[in-house]
Amino acid sequence: MTLETSWIPIGELARRAGVAASALRFYEAQGLISGGRTAGRHRQYPRHVLRRVAFIRAAQQVGLSLEAIRAALAGLPEQRTPTKADWERLAGAWRPLLNERIRALTALRDQLDACIGCGCLSLKACRLYNPGDEAAVLGPGPRYLAGDRPRRRVTSP
Repeated sequence: MTLETSWIPIGELARRAGVAASALRFYEAQGLISGGRTAGRHRQYPRHVLRRVAFIRAAQQVGLSLEAIRAALAGLPEQRTPTKADWERLAGAWRPLLNERIRALTALRDQLDACIGCGCLSLKACRLYNPGDEAAVLGPGPRYLAGDRPRRRVTSP
């Protein structure tokens, strides 16, 4: 067998990829990787799947959803492993999403001691930062973290 066509058992793939075998079965069920079975019905994978799992884990580490990862992998011909050029192209496409997440995390960090989302962590201060729940008219969720600003600023609760 050549390196491209050799197969490795699920346990070895899990060990080498640093994931649980259940994660590999989940990735397979989600269509992110594909494998086969031996005559004895033991799950096995082509050796190149190890690189594919590394790609999946790297994409998850930067906060991409499985849907985004699936879409990226689906765009590769014949379910091949992403190349360096593929990764650079995908990373460039994901840059705006990552920049937005960085902005949101920075806002959370900067507001965490005084305010998260629609006001802050205490009802007393919420009356100062968000009287009458004014943020509710801006939409659902943590409006101030989404970039909306209170109508009036209070310097300290």
